Amino acid sequence: LSLSDGSEDQLDRLQQVELARTTHMSQWRAGTVQAWLEVVMAMPMYIRTCSENVKSGRVLLGLTDEDLELGLGVSSVMHRRKLRLAIEDYRDAENGKELSKAGDLDHHWVAKAWLSDVGLPQYSQAFHTHLVDGRMLNSLTRHDLERYLNITKKFHQVSLLLGIELLQLLSFDKEVLQTRRIQCEHQNGDPLVWTSHRVIKWIRDVDLKEFADNLLHSGIHGAVIVLDPTFNTDAMATALGIPGSKHMVRRHLDEEMKTLLDSVRTDAKMDYERLGLGTPPALLRQNSLSRPPSSNSRLTDDEGSLRRRAVKPPSGFSPKNRNGRDLSCHSNYGSLPREVRDHTPTRAERSPIHGYSSIEVTNV
Repeated sequence: LSLSDGSEDQLDRLQQVELARTTHMSQWRAGTVQAWLEVVMAMPMYIRTCSENVKSGRVLLGLTDEDLELGLGVSSVMHRRKLRLAIEDYRDAENGKELSKAGDLDHHWVAKAWLSDVGLPQYSQAFHTHLVDGRMLNSLTRHDLERYLNITKKFHQVSLLLGIELLQLLSFDKEVLQTRRIQCEHQNGDPLVWTSHRVIKWIRDVDLKEFADNLLHSGIHGAVIVLDPTFNTDAMATALGIPGSKHMVRRHLDEEMKTLLDSVRTDAKMDYERLGLGTPPALLRQNSLSRPPSSNSRLTDDEGSLRRRAVKPPSGFSPKNRNGRDLSCHSNYGSLPREVRDHTPTRAERSPIHGYSSIEVTNV
C-alpha cells in the first residue's frame, strides 16, 4: 500500500506535531517548528517566513518581540503575545516544569465553548480573529478587552475576567471543570462552576421562568454570582428584568439566592483555607445579597486578592502595579533583561476585578 505525496506530507506533519508535544523545544528541527506553528498554534499564515528564518527550536526560543514582528511578519500585537506566551511556557519546560494546562485550551475552545459558558457568545468572532487561547486568557486585562476585543461594557469585562479567575482556580484543568459541572447539573450545588446556561436553568427551577431568557448573552455565570461581592439580588433582578414594583417576586429571588449561596460560602471558605489562599472575596460581604452596591463596597488590597496559582504570565509581563493602574505595554513584554523580569510583580498578586468599586448591571 503506497501513500500519495499529499498523504505522506500529512503523515509527516502529524509526526512532527507529536514531536512538538513530546520533546523540548530546544530539540526541534525546522519541520517540527513549522508543524507546531501551523497545527498547534493555528498560525499557518506565518509558515513561509518561519521556514525562511527559523531553522530550529533553539532559534525559536531566542526570538525577541522585534524578531517576531520583523522576522516572522507577525504584525498583530495579540498574535505576537500568543507566540510569546507559548515560547515562555516551553522555556519553563526546558527548566524542568510541566507545560501549563492552559496550553491545552485552543482558540476554538475559547471562542466557542468557553464564551458560550460565560454567556457572552457575541464576542466569539473577535476572540477567534485574535486566536485567543488558554494562555492568552490568563494574560488579558480590562485594557486588552476594550482595546483589542472591543468589549466596552464594564459588566461584560468583569464577567470575562471572573470566568478566567475560575479557570485559574482550577489550574486551567478542563477535565476537572467539566467533572464538577456534570456533578451539579441536576442538583443546586457548586454554583461557582455553573455556566450561564446552568444559571438560566436554576432561574427556571425556582419558578421564575418568565424572566429566564433575559439572561441570554448577559454574561451572568456562576463565578460572577459567587466571586463578585457587588453582584447582589438587586443586580440579578435587574438583569432578569423584574420590575421594582414586584416586591414579592424580588423577595422570592432574594431568598432563593441566599439559599443557594449560604451553602457554597462555607465550602468556598474551606477550599481557600485548604489551599492557603486566605478568604474568598464573596465571603467578605455577608450581607451583599440584601443590599445594593455602594461606594463602600470596594475591596481592600488584601480582601480583593485572589491568589493566582495556575499559569503564571511570561516573565516580565506585569499588567498592573500595586495601585491597580494598567501598565501593560504588550509590544515589548517578555524581552526585559532577566534580572529585571525576576523582580517584576506578576498578575498573580491582583484580583482581575480589583478597581471596580461596583458594577451596575444595566442593559447586559
